[in-house]
Amino acid sequence: MQRFSLLLLSFFCSASLALSWNYQKFQDPENYEGSSDLVNLQYHMGPVLAYPINLYIIWYGNWNRNHQATIKDFIYSISSPAPPPSVADWWQTVRLYADQTNSNITGTVRLSGEFHDMHYSHGANLRRLTMQSIIKHAALPLNYQNGVYLVLTSGDVQVEDFCREVCGFHYFTFPIIVGATVPYAWVGYSGTQCPGLCAYPFAWPKYSGNPPRNGGNSIMRAPNGDAGVDGMISVIAHELAEVSSNPLVNAWYAGEEPSAPTEIADLCVGVFGSGAGGGFVGEVYKDSWGDGYNVNGVKGRKFLVQWVWDPVKRRCFGPNAMD
Repeated sequence: MQRFSLLLLSFFCSASLALSWNYQKFQDPENYEGSSDLVNLQYHMGPVLAYPINLYIIWYGNWNRNHQATIKDFIYSISSPAPPPSVADWWQTVRLYADQTNSNITGTVRLSGEFHDMHYSHGANLRRLTMQSIIKHAALPLNYQNGVYLVLTSGDVQVEDFCREVCGFHYFTFPIIVGATVPYAWVGYSGTQCPGLCAYPFAWPKYSGNPPRNGGNSIMRAPNGDAGVDGMISVIAHELAEVSSNPLVNAWYAGEEPSAPTEIADLCVGVFGSGAGGGFVGEVYKDSWGDGYNVNGVKGRKFLVQWVWDPVKRRCFGPNAMD
């Protein structure tokens, strides 16, 4: 077991950059909003999260309660009815993925526990691997049957590669560190560090030289009033879709090596509606205040989440699609 864990540690070093929400993919001239036979997305015989997911959130650092409420309402919306097009409708595309027993990804995501690490147990400057120690430290059940752990860091926490290469990532824990193998994801709050990178399209990189292309001459307004948290929710959606379809890095992805996979949400980075591409998010809705969104949630919430790859249509797809 120890030798296996050490091999996993070695693998993590090579794979850590791969299982990430990466801003650079916005700049790829190709996008797959339309159908494509060029995408070689394959199933590699590993498990998907077919059992109801018990999601545990670790709030690391100093968190705004309103921001926490917005994020939790998004989590609740995955499995709760809302006016169409809804977050639950968006999750139906994720549910199309199945394992070798033909068991599809679950439609049930339950917020089963929270831990507030407001004392910064591992400091305010974190390495990626430290997320596993944070999970170990948290006063939460170690649910190795159907638990998923979501580490969310506040705006004053520096994370390795955050704002330079990644906005979030997912992986699985090592028994030598945590005591069991469980899938987890990390996403950071970007509102004070790099909104232009990780809160797209509610902010735009100053150095890009490209004006916003969201149907006007101004940055799209965030539906819940904060670019950092609204952008973060889209990254959370991205990571939950991928951790569900590729929890142990041996299920659904494109590419020959699991250390550099292209997963079901990676194929659709920057795509939020029909006609997306080249920095244009696609056709999305505007509420009465002019805020952009593409799905409805619980309590009257509205969210903007990126599309994911539909394996049946062989294209990026979301419930607000115009065709």
